[in-house]
Amino acid sequence: MAKKKPKPAPALIPDVDVPEGEEISTAATLEVLQQEVAACTLCDELASTRTQTVFGVGDPKAKLCFMGEAPGADEDRTGIPFVGRAGQLLTKIIEACNLTRDEVYILNVLKCRPPGNRNPSPAESSNCKRFLRRQLDLIQPEYICCLGAVAAQNLLETQTPIGKLRGQLHDYRGVKVVCTYHPAYLLRNPAAKKDCWDDMKFLMAQMGVKL
Repeated sequence: MAKKKPKPAPALIPDVDVPEGEEISTAATLEVLQQEVAACTLCDELASTRTQTVFGVGDPKAKLCFMGEAPGADEDRTGIPFVGRAGQLLTKIIEACNLTRDEVYILNVLKCRPPGNRNPSPAESSNCKRFLRRQLDLIQPEYICCLGAVAAQNLLETQTPIGKLRGQLHDYRGVKVVCTYHPAYLLRNPAAKKDCWDDMKFLMAQMGVKL
């Protein structure tokens, strides 16, 4: 009689021994999901041109997530989101809110860099959405700050311009969402930094953080 093959482990359960009665940590499950993302080849162009995938960094139990659209050249090289000039500006914005990068979680809609830093295509965003949703479900943030129109429109499933999404609370599956300009846009349009700071003050007031 042929021996039955064991059933494969669920995608989010890491291959480690866990003592009975103990839960696998959020960090461990995120690591498994990160490995799944790294092996993804759903988008032929992105998979063939990337250096590596860019999953996310920060506190796996963060109250607040900052979400951009996709990795750039620096992120593709390092595997860390928001490390270029735009990332340095984001760090300054986070610190101005009396927070640190280690206290929040930073991620993108796409986990691979689109060639030439073009905007993600609808098909690419759709392919990556399965990973994004699971990532956010694991972190369970109370707030998400969408950086730029691409991130906001993808998360909220809307075509409303970023200028009209600002200044109000939105909902994503029970999570409160605030939208503002992408740091890369602020580098090109410094006058918009005041609007972004207004958005941060609005977000921090919602979170109960004193500035």
